[in-house]
Amino acid sequence: MDRVGIVGYSGYSGAELVRILRRHPHVEPVLLAHREDSGGGAPIRNRPRPARLAYTPQIIHSERLAVIFLATPAEVSMELAPAMLDAGARIVDLSGAFRLRTAENYTAWYKEPHTQPGLLAEAVYGLPEFCRKAIPGARLVSNPGCYPTAANLAIRPLVEAGVVDRSAGIVCDAKSGVSGAGRKATLKTSFCEVTGNFSAYSVLKHRHVPEVLQTSELEEREFSFTAQLLPIDRGILETIYFRASGVASAEELASLYEKRYAGEPFVRVYNPGHMPDLRGVAHTNFCDIGMTLDAPTGRAVVVSAIDNLVKGAAGQAIQNMNLMLGFPEIEGLL
Repeated sequence: MDRVGIVGYSGYSGAELVRILRRHPHVEPVLLAHREDSGGGAPIRNRPRPARLAYTPQIIHSERLAVIFLATPAEVSMELAPAMLDAGARIVDLSGAFRLRTAENYTAWYKEPHTQPGLLAEAVYGLPEFCRKAIPGARLVSNPGCYPTAANLAIRPLVEAGVVDRSAGIVCDAKSGVSGAGRKATLKTSFCEVTGNFSAYSVLKHRHVPEVLQTSELEEREFSFTAQLLPIDRGILETIYFRASGVASAEELASLYEKRYAGEPFVRVYNPGHMPDLRGVAHTNFCDIGMTLDAPTGRAVVVSAIDNLVKGAAGQAIQNMNLMLGFPEIEGLL
């Protein structure tokens, strides 16, 4: 059994990592406490908890951890990653710290300076459906954001195939459960603010936008994105609007997706006119895609659904770990 470390295991994505890794047949999770208030979770009778160690570079080296997951805020990932890499660890980072290619782009969208610009050139973007060849040999894999995962899996095949009238733009209307905001308590995500409510946020300036532009090779003027908060705990559903060019039916769009994702274990393409929902992807690593097209006007709609804590975070991180360690990509996830 390979031992793998988890920093930030008390957060929502970190706890999801622990849950999935405990059933993985080839790895043993180790909880790495990087601060005094890192809780270990309540013990359950007759069910041993994963080992818990205080994080130090010396521990990383001596325990010979195969991979370390950083389920931490971006600033913490930037602080911890260099010493971990120096200690011989390989990293899957779930934050936004290493997703963008330049420090300038990071600062423009995250409104904070990047403290480890040298690692941006090394980091591999961990969207396996598009970056699979680069992941196995990487020391540092940057796990994609939840919104960009659902968006890029829906949009990039369309751009690659040249079936989007880019002059008309692409509109992505995205809705997420509250766990996407993380576990840290805030007024905006408190029960009384969220329940019975529905709100848009970070309009035209959401920090996940550059991941979509970067991966689907779009210009900012071509892509409009709005994030909205659903009064539920988990799940992302994105409704994507565009003008189609060079295709005459939803069946052609479905065939395009089917061809692009042939053999992909975690992308499911629906029959034309049928749309995915959140219940269908909850607690899974699937991305479900449905589409429709009005041929006379060229109006097309694609719906993409994922679980933000699984395919949008922990599940995709484990998918990347499997590739890095040479395990079957589906191990622990199906």
